[in-house]
Amino acid sequence: MTEADPTKKMNIIVFSGDMDKVLAAFILATTAASMGLPVNMFFTFWGLNVLRKKSFTAGRTFLQKIMNIINRGGASRLPLSRFNFFGLGPAMMKVMMKKSRVPSIPELVRTAKNLGVTFTACTTTFNVMGFKKEDFIDGVDAFSGAATYLDEALEARTSYFI
Repeated sequence: MTEADPTKKMNIIVFSGDMDKVLAAFILATTAASMGLPVNMFFTFWGLNVLRKKSFTAGRTFLQKIMNIINRGGASRLPLSRFNFFGLGPAMMKVMMKKSRVPSIPELVRTAKNLGVTFTACTTTFNVMGFKKEDFIDGVDAFSGAATYLDEALEARTSYFI
């Protein structure tokens, strides 16, 4: 890995919880990090599912509980943006990825962390959905809001919204 150039930074907002879009975000993040760029990934709304543990998140209110029954977390449970077919699409995509030697989303999460990519979980979405810090995998570097993301983005050369 090359030494990080402080004049170059990349930020990626991971808004989508769709497997194919998350895959693109992590391919960009790991590629940039392997080139020595500092990378921050800001996970918000459905993108938070990537960082959630597979266990059930209770939520505090009735609506949060219903939403969290429907919207199960975990990087290995993400649907496809198209051709989901009640889970058949992601299963087929995982087989195709494996045959093509493309890492799975959980493998890309580990690789990104090993390369120094920072993960920030959006506290606004966090509160709306009734999540707790314990609902998330180890490796989340910060729990913060849009102002923190904007500070990071203003320092970055590149920002993506996926």
